[in-house]
Amino acid sequence: MKRILSGIQPSGKLHIGNYFGMMHPMVRHMETAELYVFIVDLHALTSVHDRDRLRQGTLEAAADFLALGLDPERCIFWVQSDVPEVCELSWLLSVLTPMGLLERCHAYKDKVAKNIAASHGLFAYPVLMAADILLYQAEVVPVGKDQKQHVEVARDIAIRFNNTFGETFVIPEPEIDETTAIVPGLDGQKMSKSYDNTIPIFLDEKALRKRVMAIQTDATPVEAPKDPSTCNLYALLKLFAPEDKMREVHDLYINGGAAYGYLKQDLFELINDYFAPARARKKELLDNPDYLRQILAKGAEKARAKATVTLERVRDRMGLKY
Repeated sequence: MKRILSGIQPSGKLHIGNYFGMMHPMVRHMETAELYVFIVDLHALTSVHDRDRLRQGTLEAAADFLALGLDPERCIFWVQSDVPEVCELSWLLSVLTPMGLLERCHAYKDKVAKNIAASHGLFAYPVLMAADILLYQAEVVPVGKDQKQHVEVARDIAIRFNNTFGETFVIPEPEIDETTAIVPGLDGQKMSKSYDNTIPIFLDEKALRKRVMAIQTDATPVEAPKDPSTCNLYALLKLFAPEDKMREVHDLYINGGAAYGYLKQDLFELINDYFAPARARKKELLDNPDYLRQILAKGAEKARAKATVTLERVRDRMGLKY
């Protein structure tokens, strides 16, 4: 069985881009892989400096995963900061990481351009992500297109380490589902908490309808043909609507007759129905936070058992055991 690993930030309400880009694929992988799933609270510190918000976000992210079908008995599920070995490995990898490699990373430039405060943590984010991946000897890392470069950085660092100190790390491969590689937000950009253009998974009906109705569309008249390939409303409908429904919608776009208001109402109903069972399960989980903490603590024990083996090998290879 392949070792598959991916994590998610608890920096805000998880949204349908998170779901289709990472959460749903990871739940599917439970059937066929040795699965590692974690909540990356250390990464979240690059943008979240509110203690209560981070604590609550971590518990909510755990509840989200479990409500959406992740079984902690069939994977290793933990919180990043509960495995301190990752911080040590991050430093050990950083001494081999060329500045130029990090300077080429587009995610840092994009976030600074969006007025997210520049910091060493934000700049060195890819090194900590590499430590996340390499510490568990992950073979496959499901990511969206925007994170592919960071997996490539992890590969470069692993290869450099292996060439310098001997074969130590598995070289990971990114896994990208091209059908959901980039889920558009309300404004047509990639859906992201950083851009405040998301549709959170577990909104109540009133808030969900308001979000869906805010999806930006053009001013093309109803009766005029439209290009579905450039419409973010169409792209979001494709994620939820059955094939026969999408054939009808496609015909309306191509031949005229696509009314954005009606299609937004259809999308609202599809999203609301899709997540209704999980929404109820999430409420049950959040009503019992101690149960969530127990699950995460048990997962951290399993993760540390794996992490310690790798870190001891790294320390030995680098001469830190004497």
